[in-house]
Amino acid sequence: MKNKKVFLIELIGIAVLIGFDYLSKIWANTSLKGTDGIEQIPGVLKLFYLPNGNTGAAFGIFKGQLWLFLLITVIVCILMLYVLINIPFEKKYIVLHVVLVFITAGGIGNMIDRISGGYVIDFIYFYLINFPIFNVADIYVTVSTVILGILLLFVYKEDDFKQLENYLFTPFRKKK
Repeated sequence: MKNKKVFLIELIGIAVLIGFDYLSKIWANTSLKGTDGIEQIPGVLKLFYLPNGNTGAAFGIFKGQLWLFLLITVIVCILMLYVLINIPFEKKYIVLHVVLVFITAGGIGNMIDRISGGYVIDFIYFYLINFPIFNVADIYVTVSTVILGILLLFVYKEDDFKQLENYLFTPFRKKK
């Protein structure tokens, strides 16, 4: 295990991000539910409570598959935590740490909604392009996943991947 202080800070970061997401959803539930919403940028962005929530995944796909989402979220979060525990805290991997913290927080934030209410509270709407309504946890996951893709495709080199592989898979290799 790497530096325990770093991992503790990452766990605190995850908790703070989950808290911010949760507070935003409480606000949406108390301030937007039953209204026509609040237009933030005329013709572009509106805060609008999605009636009956989102029982699906991204963009509403796989509606009603609660147990599937819970299982996938738990597996992904365990993998994210495993990676956070095992990758080195070196300058070249700091952005990777941050991205994994945000993805984990977003997954847990939406999982809390699914467990407590059976659906995810969505309330941010870009109606200029009729984009699906989303929430803060969705922003965490989506933006972080894009950044992760950029890191994997354009930033990290073969040596970086080999180093990560050594840190992540050494515990599973047979001892000779």
